[in-house]
Amino acid sequence: MSSNDNRRGLLIILSSPSGAGKSTLAKRLRAWDPAIRFSVSATTRAPRPGEQDKREYHFRSHDQFEQMVADGQMLEHALVFGNRYGSPRGPVEQAMSEGQDTLFDIDWQGGQQIRNSALGQDVVSIFILPPSMKELERRLHDRGQDSDAVIAGRMEKSLSEVSHWAEYDYVLVNRDLDACEQQLIAILTAERLRRERQPWLTGFVRDLNREYEDHA
Repeated sequence: MSSNDNRRGLLIILSSPSGAGKSTLAKRLRAWDPAIRFSVSATTRAPRPGEQDKREYHFRSHDQFEQMVADGQMLEHALVFGNRYGSPRGPVEQAMSEGQDTLFDIDWQGGQQIRNSALGQDVVSIFILPPSMKELERRLHDRGQDSDAVIAGRMEKSLSEVSHWAEYDYVLVNRDLDACEQQLIAILTAERLRRERQPWLTGFVRDLNREYEDHA
């Protein structure tokens, strides 16, 4: 259970190569604290079976997506496997002002744009590594979502994604899903407790000083 204590909301960036577990970990983090808002990305790719507009993604045409970018409505955007992806700005800024944390399941390109934006001071970035490339490939095959050719392309792209690990605040190796989840929870708990993210402390310490003076 989270308490915002009048703090600004955090922007939690979770990135990994496809198949390393970031989407599952994102769901578990929100199950731990339902107050965490998930940033629903906009995309130009077609919906997969069972996906719904505004739930998994905001599905948009290429022209609609480009107009959102031109209007400054995107916090970040990138081209991934021939499709455009981006994070709408409005819901994120509203959540921050209300002291709610927002979780981003995005790649390194999007994470870099957010970290370099005016909101960068509120970012906590976490990169998830697979235990091995062999295990990563096995997980992609087990998902049963992509053809062998698409999986080969994802594996090739994974090498490029992994090369950006040092740009993140925290790096976790997802050998065990439960253990990795607990590490994520520990990171978020600590980040929420950073002094600069608890503005109420200034008044609290002032009251302590007054209490001492009144009894001196």
